[in-house]
Amino acid sequence: MIQPVLAETCFTSDDMDAATRSAIQATATKFFDMVARGDSASLKQNSIPGVASDFGWIEGTIKDNQSNLAGAHATPRAPFLLKAEGTAPVPKAEFLCGVFGAGGQTQNSAEFIIPNLPPGTYGIAILDVSGQKLPVTLAFVLQQQGTDWKMGGFFLRDTQAGGHDSAWFLDRARAFKAKGQTHNAWLYFIEGRELAMPVPFMYTQATDKLYDEAQSVKPTDFPMNGGTADLTSPDGKTYKLTALFPTTVGQELHLIVKFQTASVAHTGDTFQECMAVMKALVLKFPELRDAFDGIVARAVEPSGKDYGALMHMKDLK
Repeated sequence: MIQPVLAETCFTSDDMDAATRSAIQATATKFFDMVARGDSASLKQNSIPGVASDFGWIEGTIKDNQSNLAGAHATPRAPFLLKAEGTAPVPKAEFLCGVFGAGGQTQNSAEFIIPNLPPGTYGIAILDVSGQKLPVTLAFVLQQQGTDWKMGGFFLRDTQAGGHDSAWFLDRARAFKAKGQTHNAWLYFIEGRELAMPVPFMYTQATDKLYDEAQSVKPTDFPMNGGTADLTSPDGKTYKLTALFPTTVGQELHLIVKFQTASVAHTGDTFQECMAVMKALVLKFPELRDAFDGIVARAVEPSGKDYGALMHMKDLK
């Protein structure tokens, strides 16, 4: 019987040879040391051309987090090795790592879904960082070039929001669900899952279960998957919402709402639109007052330029 040839192959830490595992972990540790020192120049020199040519945001991220990362300790997780074969980028590369059961993922398995991945050999290295202020995860996508490993992806992600970790948000989500506050539950489930994911394209048994759990409270009147949702203000004007998600402002938890507008050139008018959207949002979903300290409304024009306004819940009458 002819066995199919897989275009994408994954090796867990136990599957790969010791030399490869050691090289991936050593490279990730070396790159973390560069980040902790604020040595963006060296990290850029060790990046693939596509990353080095658009390095400004990485340099800015490192600079913004320097006070937390300087002198911090990093603990590496078990790495993964991904191999994508072929001669052209894979539109949707899917890597199944470890043992999968009849019900899908198992405790030590993982799935990576990466769009437009060029053929090559990649390492996924994740480090848990005990920052000076807050714990974070730092993940590198490493691409093998000859005997070297170059940085092909950089992901510095918070593991807390507003001083709370993933477990806290999930507990609160379940409590909101029990009270019938399904919109709050959805937003907290999504935040709890997001905080548990060191990279946005890695899925585990735990994150899959959280996704399934969140579906029980998935709202039909929130914007989803690039779509819009209508929100009508008390004066009868209808706004097209494009996104709703939590964010932190200092140690407070706020809800960001993005909506479409023709232009943000006249800031006075746009501010009034932002106010109308925020007031309409809490009028339609009064439960949001129990879950968030405030709302940040961002009006976005077709060019992508936006204008934002923030109001605390107590000031939204």
